[in-house]
Amino acid sequence: MDSVFINGLALEAVIGIHDWERTQRQPVVLDLEMAADCATAACSDDIADALDYFAVSEALTELVEQSSYQLIESLAEACAQQVMTRFGVRWLRLRLTKPAAVPAARGGVGVIIERGVRP
Repeated sequence: MDSVFINGLALEAVIGIHDWERTQRQPVVLDLEMAADCATAACSDDIADALDYFAVSEALTELVEQSSYQLIESLAEACAQQVMTRFGVRWLRLRLTKPAAVPAARGGVGVIIERGVRP
């Protein structure tokens, strides 16, 4: 199986359950691994044959920055569904980190979800 990945996509979102979290944007970081057939793109050297990680990044940026979820689980699910639906991805693993949620957790806190069937 081939995959295309995006690591460390740093964005800002209104996310959280506390009143103060609803009034200000907070950093979130996305790491994404997506099943893709890279062989066709490798042969053609044409972006039309590839899973365009730049387009995926732009779509996720728009979704996250316009969102207002309470739970990171909900935001992660929305991101996964967007990528699978819009870009025809059959399987993905998405890690969403909220780096500032727990000050003592140096690497942040978050969720990892896997959706679809891994080829």
